[in-house]
Parts: sequence; structure tokens; C-alpha cells
Amino acid sequence: MKAMILAAGRGQRMRPLTDNQPKPLLSVAGKPLLAYHLEKLASAGVREVVINHAWKGEQIEQFVGDGSEWELQVSFSPEPEGGLETAGGIIQALPLLGNEPFWVINGDIWTDWDYSELPKSLPDDMLAHLVMVDNPPHNADGDFAVKDGYLTEKTQDSKTFAGIGLYRKTLLEPYPEGKHPLKPFFEKAMAERKILASVMDGLWTDVGTPERLEQLNQQVGKQK
Repeated sequence: MKAMILAAGRGQRMRPLTDNQPKPLLSVAGKPLLAYHLEKLASAGVREVVINHAWKGEQIEQFVGDGSEWELQVSFSPEPEGGLETAGGIIQALPLLGNEPFWVINGDIWTDWDYSELPKSLPDDMLAHLVMVDNPPHNADGDFAVKDGYLTEKTQDSKTFAGIGLYRKTLLEPYPEGKHPLKPFFEKAMAERKILASVMDGLWTDVGTPERLEQLNQQVGKQK
């Protein structure tokens, strides 16, 4: 099983904390966000990980090295200044990810959810399986709904995309080069009823602002 960690974002809303380091290296309870993902993926049986990066990417490569600290084989997919957005970054990294379905994890989230519960396969006619969470205050309306195990258009019972999913490479056809957001690919496949979805239990935070990072540190610190 292969996985990709998305780590190319500039982290504008996290400034000044991200002025001199990339957001995935910000610490929660003394450990970089990126380290949590690497630990969880290794524990879940992943052995090969691809990490994309743009802003201060050399710091990510220096921290991770070859991945042996986590018993992982890590490859990097450097992006030009400003990054390629989510879909563009995944498309560029596809040669490193192979032809089988692969996990994609946002590098700027934190969760205590066990990654061994991630889906490990997709039915032949499905293009993705998204993990959803209950809506946090900053995204009260949610992103999509989950009905009968499928991702559907937003309703009153919508959920928030957790930034965790299993993707088949053909989700991203016709593989356009350059900057591309991921949501239009989701919407196209969703309209064709080709995306599965499930709702995870446990704590989850999109570490998008210094305030959320501080709250998360306080929350995780109390658990230790």
C-alpha cells in the first residue's frame, strides 16, 4: 500500500508561524504534524510514502530523510513556488504512486483516528473513498453528504471532508498539468456515483489558524 502526504501549501493563514517553516512541521505536543502521519501510516502497514512540498520544502526533506526512522521508504515530489494545488500536486506525483489505489492525507490535519481503519481497496467501479467528519465550527455547513455509503451533494446533514481518502488514479483523468483543485474531480465522480464515503470517529482538527493550533496543543497536552 502506498500513501501520499500533501505538504505543499504555503500556510498563509498560519503566519507568522509559517514564515520560516512549512505548516506540516508545526508541532503538536512537541511533535511535528508530519511525524504523526508517518507514524500512523507505518503502523497501518504502509511502506511507501510520497510527500509533495513547495514552501520551505528542503526542511521537510531534511526532517524526513529517507523515511527509515519510521521504517518507511519516502519519496519527494517538489513543486514550483506557489505549489500546484491539491489535484495538480497529486497528478505530478502519479509516477511515484503506481497504478493501484493509494491513500492521500492532508499534511495539515491532526487526528487520533487509527489509520488501520482506512479502506484498503476499492470496488472496480469506484474511483475514491473519502473519510468525513462532523462539521467543525469553521465549516459549519459541511462539504458533502454521505448517503447509503456514497458521497452526495450537500444537504442539511452534510459532513466535512477530513482530508483523508483512498484514490484510484483514474479519478484524476484526463490528468491535466499545472495548478488544479481537487473538488471538481470529486464533483464529477460524485455525479456518476463513483465515490464511497464513511464518517470517522475520534478527534480531528484542520490546523488552519494559530488559534486552532493553540487549542489543539492544549487538548492533546491534557491527554498526555
